[in-house]
Amino acid sequence: MASMASSVPLLLLLLLQCLSLSLAAKQTYIVHMKHHDKPSSFPTHHDWYASSLQSLSSTPNSLLYTYTTAYHGFAASLDPAQAESLRQSDSVLGVYEDTLYTLHTTRSPEFMGLNTDFGLWEGHNTLDLDQASHDVVIGVLDTGVWPESKSFDDSGMPEVPKKWNGACESGTDFSPKLCNKKLIGARSFSKGYHMASGGSYLHKPREIVSPRDGDGHGTHTVSTAAGSQVANASLLGYASGTARGMATNARVATYKVCWKTGCFGSDILAGMDRAILDGVDVLSLSLGGGSAPYYRDTIAIGAFSATEKGIFVSCSAGNSGPTKASLANVAPWIMTVGAGTLDRDFPAYVVLGNKYKATGVSLYSGKGMGNKPVGLVYNKGTNSSGNLCLPGSLHPELVRGKVVICDRGINARVEKGAVVKEAGGVGMILANTAASGEELVADSHLLPAVAVGRKVGDSMREYAKSDGNPTALLTFGGTVLNVKPSPVVAAFSSRGPNMVTPQILKPDLIGPGVNILAAWSEAIGPTELEKDNRKTQFNIMSEIRYIYVMPTHKWSSCIIESSPSGLEPECNQIALMTTAYTVDNAKSPLRDAGSGEFSNPWAHGSGHVDPQKALSPGLVYDISTEEYVAFLCSLDYTVEHVQAIVKRPNTTCSKKLRDPGELNYPSFSVLFGNKRVVRYTRELTNVGPARSMYKVTVAGPSSVGISVRPRQLMFRSVGEKKTYTVTFVAKKDVKQMSRAEFGSIVWANSQHQVKSPVAFSWTLL
Repeated sequence: MASMASSVPLLLLLLLQCLSLSLAAKQTYIVHMKHHDKPSSFPTHHDWYASSLQSLSSTPNSLLYTYTTAYHGFAASLDPAQAESLRQSDSVLGVYEDTLYTLHTTRSPEFMGLNTDFGLWEGHNTLDLDQASHDVVIGVLDTGVWPESKSFDDSGMPEVPKKWNGACESGTDFSPKLCNKKLIGARSFSKGYHMASGGSYLHKPREIVSPRDGDGHGTHTVSTAAGSQVANASLLGYASGTARGMATNARVATYKVCWKTGCFGSDILAGMDRAILDGVDVLSLSLGGGSAPYYRDTIAIGAFSATEKGIFVSCSAGNSGPTKASLANVAPWIMTVGAGTLDRDFPAYVVLGNKYKATGVSLYSGKGMGNKPVGLVYNKGTNSSGNLCLPGSLHPELVRGKVVICDRGINARVEKGAVVKEAGGVGMILANTAASGEELVADSHLLPAVAVGRKVGDSMREYAKSDGNPTALLTFGGTVLNVKPSPVVAAFSSRGPNMVTPQILKPDLIGPGVNILAAWSEAIGPTELEKDNRKTQFNIMSEIRYIYVMPTHKWSSCIIESSPSGLEPECNQIALMTTAYTVDNAKSPLRDAGSGEFSNPWAHGSGHVDPQKALSPGLVYDISTEEYVAFLCSLDYTVEHVQAIVKRPNTTCSKKLRDPGELNYPSFSVLFGNKRVVRYTRELTNVGPARSMYKVTVAGPSSVGISVRPRQLMFRSVGEKKTYTVTFVAKKDVKQMSRAEFGSIVWANSQHQVKSPVAFSWTLL
């Protein structure tokens, strides 16, 4: 009897262990379904999916989301055996583990030629443009919104468009009454996040489930896109002036899909699905997760559905530069945006004991160091990571009362300052390494701190190590405008080549993305550190930013009736690309902060966005949805893979492009490989005046011959289409090159320049 009693706890323990293993094995899977296979016995797809799951498991609530628009399928909590069982079904296209994506974390309107008083592009103060933007709804997938911000004031705005189907959800610390005629929608999606966090938050602290932004990133992004004008805005005195978004008259709807651990694909898809059904006109995503085939890329699949319905999709290229091939969001139906600097800076100065003076940047707003130099130290830590100022790496006895040089990299820039302060340091010099080059990013540090480039940093590191009594003094210069050269490509901005489809040049262009002032969540300090107790209504951040421009007129075949802007999404993207500029305000070719040298299209794409010129592009490269399907069919995909993206069961790939580079894209990426000759045909549509004549000019490296036929095009009417063929020939006497080279093709007349960048590669990398 005693032995039986003693075996009961053992048996319970074994059962608990089995249960624990079973629970641990469960995770979120996204199941891609053949939408049209739904049996008629099921009223809805949701019923069908729920029944399919119930046959696999008795566990309730395993169905997390049903997707009907951005994606065809569902997200569910499954163990590997259940996932494998689903894969065997003829109605299932694929079963994929949930993917974790990461966030790609007011001078900009003026810098881009925006009239601050009217919220219109200079030279385009028409009533039509002002009225049209009132009906545009921008959907932002991010960390939510701080609705009380003045950037979402709706004073003077007309009633919400009747076509809007969205809503403001009630949630913890968020009332639907906080929405208005500016902020017209707010939702949150967290089921994927919950599953990854242990289902019942067993492994992580509970995060508030509501559209409210506790991170700041979402509020900053939304207000950058379409924030109302707010006078006397600043970050603790820096960048003071009027803050405003790029489209002040537009409405905004936020979809909170990102949480403290990141953004899960299942939640992103749910947000995209809902945004499309709600009726947004624009989708903006400042997040990504590397490269994958399009049929495995949830953002690309959702964006295809959005584009097909007339929604303009803008995504960030990523913050993984200056490493090559670091791009995210490279599908041609997505506008992929990189980051550049503004002509505004926040100078700060370092004077060393040897009289060496250097200029850096800083957003430090405290009382400063005074005017007396103090000791300077470098790599004086308790372990080998002291040079990086990682938590716990600095020895207080060695750094107390001194300025510490910290190498940039590994941990957050602002965290390094907090580490120095905690160890007793009174200041920090944040010195770039080769990875970040000469790029300077200003931060609102908790102690006096100055960021400097690699070359200056190397000089300071050498001085600190070689001088017997090194000293330094840090001072701060506030805000400076009209900085030259500007723009410069940010070192953190992700670079090409496009590893998913090398024949499509990405990024498409760059826009303002460094030191941007915009609204902020009052739930968190400007550094986002837990120990930062400061509160501010605005913050300055550096990351890829949103770009969108409203057209002023209808453009022939680029018109679709379902779009309130009157412009097909592809044409909007193309106009921004062909009118982008590649010369800075010092009349020099764009430079790259990563190398300090001239930039190239793998870094800046077509160039820096010029919204004013994009309103009148002259010619556009029109792309239909059917051409995108033919493009997908030209890839090494099965018909089922293509069907998964385009969501049409009758797709057979009877029409396909000879080469993916044949897509009527406004840029060229030529991959020679084993070929010496690559030939592409493009079609141009006239959206300018009738009887417009254009002539072509080409530029390229000596290693490649470029010929265009015909060399001039006459458009007799608005909307007329003309084709041209360009032939690229790698010279015989040039060996296969490991590095890429670049050129351009420009169609121009006295009114317009329609420019296409060209990238030449002999190998993928």
